[in-house]
Amino acid sequence: MAAPLSIVDLDLVLANTRELWEEMRGQRVFITGGTGFFGCWLVESFCHANRALGLGAQATVLTRDPARFAAKAPHLAGDPAITLHAGDVRDFEFPAGEFRFVIHAAMEASARQAAEEPMEMLSTILAGTERTLKFAAQCGARKFLLTSSGAVYGRQPAELTHVPESYDGAPDPLNAANMHAEGKRAAELMCAVFQNQINRQKAARADGLEFEVKIARCWAFCGPHLPLDTHFAIGNFIGDVLAGRPISIAGDGTPRRSYLYAADLAVWLWTILFRAPALLAVNVGSARDVSIRELAEIVTATLAPATNIRVAKQAAPGAVPERYVPSVERAEMLLGLRETVGLEEAIRRTAVWHQTQ
Repeated sequence: MAAPLSIVDLDLVLANTRELWEEMRGQRVFITGGTGFFGCWLVESFCHANRALGLGAQATVLTRDPARFAAKAPHLAGDPAITLHAGDVRDFEFPAGEFRFVIHAAMEASARQAAEEPMEMLSTILAGTERTLKFAAQCGARKFLLTSSGAVYGRQPAELTHVPESYDGAPDPLNAANMHAEGKRAAELMCAVFQNQINRQKAARADGLEFEVKIARCWAFCGPHLPLDTHFAIGNFIGDVLAGRPISIAGDGTPRRSYLYAADLAVWLWTILFRAPALLAVNVGSARDVSIRELAEIVTATLAPATNIRVAKQAAPGAVPERYVPSVERAEMLLGLRETVGLEEAIRRTAVWHQTQ
């Protein structure tokens, strides 16, 4: 059973989005991927804002297994504003009625699925996006949020310290390891096609209301609900410390990454849904980059300074470190978004939440 998020985090999200929620008053939102890392934060922050502001809004959350989600998060499944809708994102039955907002947050990156079931991953991204867009067209949605990925830019050039949305690089489409990145690129294109198609149809109707697709290109994150035993380095390091194990780094520790705390992630996603221009991708992440070795040192210094760190390989002399770090200038300048929780505090809050499980 997953513990509720802390009131400190929920109030942080509300404080930074309060003026946006009036648009949700009395409305309905449909959320795919509502039981994953992103989804749990979106659903719980929605419930908190709904109660605090008396919005009278409703959220329908798509899940393959409603009973499992109810057992995992009874405080969410039992909220009167939440309806669980059973189905696979690729072929779910459309719930009845109008939904002003649709959030497509299904299909987070999974290294295990990419290795063991690559076609399943690609099918879920492509067919799931198409199905959710068709539902948005049918239910009268005004705003649609796609959680895309920083992987759509392909390998980050060594000379580029932070990747802006204007960078036109791309993954190699003939490398099967890029199915997640290429799937997300195709999903973004599909969104653009559907927006144009739906708005042409709406132009012939009396209301003439525009359908707006918002694109959030998501990078790396830290926070409650992040697994501690998969391919996320920061989660694995926190899990090692909580279990009293040494931290083991499989490589040489030189790749550089950045991590945005999940409460800030929720703020950014809600802001993008409500306020971002249509079809203008916005990077969602932190601009503060650290090496994997530095990350391990920060985790141990924050949680258990006596923890040993083991690095499997020596760095090659003169080698340029591989990077995966976004530029967030567009989010800052266009939407006024800022990182409010630093890396050390993000690590501490994540560990505290997992210790309550």
